[in-house]
Amino acid sequence: MFQNDLKKVIAYSTCSQLGYMVFACGLSHYHIAMFHLVTHAFFKALLFLSAGSVIHGVADEQDMRKMGGLLKLLPFTYICMVVGSLALAGFPFLSGYYSKELILEIALGAYTTKGFFVYLLGCTAAFFTAFYSTRLIALVFLIKPNGSATVYKNAHDAPIFITISLFTLVIFSIFTGYLTKDMFVGLGNDLWHSAIFIKSNHELQVDSEFLPFYLKLIPLGFSFTGIVSSLLFYTKYTNIIYTLKQFSFLRQITEFFTKKWYFDIVYNWFGARAALNLGYNITFKTVDRGLLELFGPLGIKLTINNFINKFKHIQSGYIYNYALIITISVVVFVGLVFFYTTTIFVLKFLIIFIFFQLLSN
Repeated sequence: MFQNDLKKVIAYSTCSQLGYMVFACGLSHYHIAMFHLVTHAFFKALLFLSAGSVIHGVADEQDMRKMGGLLKLLPFTYICMVVGSLALAGFPFLSGYYSKELILEIALGAYTTKGFFVYLLGCTAAFFTAFYSTRLIALVFLIKPNGSATVYKNAHDAPIFITISLFTLVIFSIFTGYLTKDMFVGLGNDLWHSAIFIKSNHELQVDSEFLPFYLKLIPLGFSFTGIVSSLLFYTKYTNIIYTLKQFSFLRQITEFFTKKWYFDIVYNWFGARAALNLGYNITFKTVDRGLLELFGPLGIKLTINNFINKFKHIQSGYIYNYALIITISVVVFVGLVFFYTTTIFVLKFLIIFIFFQLLSN
């Protein structure tokens, strides 16, 4: 609702669709969750590829506040984005409509407080989904241009290979729900065999078929309300949004949601910053630059260099110094040899003495 990055809006919308899948799983209808997963895959792929086409066409710009007026410059991408957004919002007879409406009907068909609560949450999500999907269309394609003139002069629609891919995804986003509904969730179908088992007391699909018709229209009412209100706010009555933001309290709420509930700030302060400090003070300074350098190749190199720097002062170039070194070296060598031979002689004598003592006993 409050994000301005084109790709982030579409990425966040995936969370609400995952919520619908979790609803279905929580109601023990896993095959319906799989059905929504498949239909969602096509129109979400369509939205992401359309967003890529928009970004590519406007010199890699992703901020929707710097777009607008792209309807005539990117007409094919506009059509693809509209189809994907309507499928995401659950517009009748598009792929998202069949799976999402079925999940909400299953929730209401449970005839329980929890099921009704899930139904209300799903309807609320339908409103918000329709609102921000239409907001995206309005900010990118319908309102007056807000970007650089240079960008608009060079703006272009999708290349041929992207066009083919987009057209393929448009076809799937329109017809997948209708063509595969009976295969995925039709009563009595044998697609899943024993891979998915639902107990008879959890089976709600039959009951959902007999819900009053007006109850099935309520989610559509939420979706249409979101579409219409978003169009009005962002194309005709934009001054209302500007006026609301002048109030300090509402501006703070807007900032709170725009900055994603401050999750990034909390994560950076208490997660990333703490990890970086730990890595720098412990891993880097103490271990890497400390122990590993002291006992590793660099430490050995420095020790040898220090020894060489001290030892090289002996090389003075004077003969009497060299004669003194040679004399001391000979004395030390002879002393070591004498000490070695004396030690060996003493050890042998002790061994022989102990041996004879043992024999005499």
